[in-house]
Amino acid sequence: MKFSTRSTYGLRAMINLAKNYKKGSVSLPSIAREEGISRGYLERIFSGLKDSGLVEAEKGMAGGYKLSRRPEKILVYDIVKSQEGEMSLFYCVDEKGKVYCRSKCKCGASKVLSRVQDAIIDTLKSIRLSDLT
Repeated sequence: MKFSTRSTYGLRAMINLAKNYKKGSVSLPSIAREEGISRGYLERIFSGLKDSGLVEAEKGMAGGYKLSRRPEKILVYDIVKSQEGEMSLFYCVDEKGKVYCRSKCKCGASKVLSRVQDAIIDTLKSIRLSDLT
């Protein structure tokens, strides 16, 4: 199981914004250069971050992106979810742990899959953006 590069790059971009939180907005080309991420890919990542309400865009000469709230108020879970969508890590278990299994849960695997998924989600929810700067 792997999260996509969108999650990794989105997290790196958000850490960049968190480090510059008190300085104001940061331009997309600046983030792309500092993080070694193509600008086109970063634009798609920021689209998800913006749609999720994690960042705000500022227009104009000094424009760019900034966090929509303090880094302490942003969870790593929210960043990953903005890129990956719902956190159903296994096809037969939804994000809330409900099992959808053709074997009517007689396979025994659903218990382990639910526990693994819950542990991953709990871990992502326990880390704040401010913990990473």
